[in-house]
Amino acid sequence: MSKPIRLYLIRHGQATGGWDQDMDPGLSELGWEQASEAADKLEQVGPLPIISSPMRRTQETAKPFAAQWKGAARIEPRISEIPSPSEDLEARKAWLAGVMAGSWSDPAAQSAGGHDLKAWRQGVIDAVREATEDTVFTSHFIAINVVAGHLLGDDRVVAFRPDNCSITIVENDGGTLRLVELGHEAVTEVR
Repeated sequence: MSKPIRLYLIRHGQATGGWDQDMDPGLSELGWEQASEAADKLEQVGPLPIISSPMRRTQETAKPFAAQWKGAARIEPRISEIPSPSEDLEARKAWLAGVMAGSWSDPAAQSAGGHDLKAWRQGVIDAVREATEDTVFTSHFIAINVVAGHLLGDDRVVAFRPDNCSITIVENDGGTLRLVELGHEAVTEVR
């Protein structure tokens, strides 16, 4: 019998701006430090493949892993942040606050300006399930919640509050996902 695949879901480091400030912010100085610390924590389990959301802050979070393991992150759009119905920064923030306070069965969490959020959620889970070897994923608060909520049987959009660069561990045993450990939680506000 083969050993289950271990997947490390890492929330990006602290960004230079929130949903109401920048469509695609990079990491702050603290965010870079957090990413380096997360890479240090996992140094001994690697080198591992690294899969990153296409967003700048997740790609930057992946860089310390890539540097220490002398590799590069592969971009996976399915683990990107939740699509919003508007590019207006204030409207995005208000929409996200409403969605985060609810559950996936709420009408507000079913679609977003033409985006099928049910399909997006399934894409996040599929991207994680398709890993064929131990892998690091650098992703986002809601995307990591999609996986955690799915595995916990929790319909809330926010099943837990992963801190910046927290490491949530999931096992994939022949396509069956199992939650091993939730990442460190923090008080997180929609910024």
